[in-house]
Amino acid sequence: MQQVVSPEHLLFEARREQMFITGSEAVREAIKRANVDMAISYPITPQSESMHLVGDIYKEGYLREYFRGENEFAVMSAIAGAAMGGVRVFTATGGPGTLRAFEMFSTWAGARLPIVCAFMTRGVNSPLSIQPDTIEMAFMLDTGMIILHAENSQDLHDMLLKAYCVAEKTDVHIPVGVFADGFFVTHTREKVEVPPADLKLPPYNPYSAPVPAMDMENVPFRQMRDPFVMKSNYISYAAHASWQQEILAAAERSRKYLAKYLGGLVDVEYADAEVLVVASGTAVSVSREAIKLCAREGLRAGLVKVKSLRPFPAEEIKLVTRGAKAVIVPEFNRVGWLCREIKAVVEDNTKVVGGPRVFGGMTMPAGLIISEIRRCFA
Repeated sequence: MQQVVSPEHLLFEARREQMFITGSEAVREAIKRANVDMAISYPITPQSESMHLVGDIYKEGYLREYFRGENEFAVMSAIAGAAMGGVRVFTATGGPGTLRAFEMFSTWAGARLPIVCAFMTRGVNSPLSIQPDTIEMAFMLDTGMIILHAENSQDLHDMLLKAYCVAEKTDVHIPVGVFADGFFVTHTREKVEVPPADLKLPPYNPYSAPVPAMDMENVPFRQMRDPFVMKSNYISYAAHASWQQEILAAAERSRKYLAKYLGGLVDVEYADAEVLVVASGTAVSVSREAIKLCAREGLRAGLVKVKSLRPFPAEEIKLVTRGAKAVIVPEFNRVGWLCREIKAVVEDNTKVVGGPRVFGGMTMPAGLIISEIRRCFA
């Protein structure tokens, strides 16, 4: 029997137990405490194990409903229907699964659905690869979702729980994608601190939503209150334009909640250093090691960990990079989507170093980042 407690108690006050678990198991532990009504799954590496484990805790009574869809698009459509009905939902995908279901993510945002989805990233290009790569995040940035990027299993566990607390706020009420670098996080075992299993978040209240839930008290018009598309192009254009602006505004309104639950959209170490490394996800861990090794050589570099990509911490990054002479952006993808974001906000983007980048499943030796730091100090 679980006891409902406040998000603040569960996340910040409750005594935590240390477990030695994988990222997939960290997902299980988060959903066990998230008071989720329904989870729908479809297997794709490397997220299959996490949803399998969610199925296990359904059997143990931690979820009210769980089933497997026929494909990724069907899962994301069914998840949308469940959320429209006013229940708290969870699912996960990654790589080609993300792309196959891509149409639904903007639909989630447009329908103001507070869905939480874990994305375990992997390569999407041909030849087929199941190896880690974050290129799919480049496609997801402008779907209208809030996007968080976990550095490790601890982040993944905590961000999933915190995602519900942010997504379900009345003035936000849009989906949250919690991204983790596949295999590097999902299949690596490390120490994760979790709150007691007999505690859980308060249930979702669908009547706090800014749009009506589809239930027996409300006719099913959540996505379209009137068939204006059939009547007037002008009304259609105006409605869609204003609604897209409202989704963007909802993401902006989430900043204060993300600041509360995540402790800010970025974490900064050695902010006054002349050379800064700006990274998200697993690249943060490698960067932290590189900075530690550089310090032994007398090279003092700083680290900016980006936790939220949407909303993007533009002002925070602009401020922290103002005094740096170089900004290094390591990434696990070939296109450098984070580097693009950084270059768009720093005051002098000529000092932004796009790389090192590894992709196709390769690891990133700390030496690659060290080489860039040395060059910037030369």
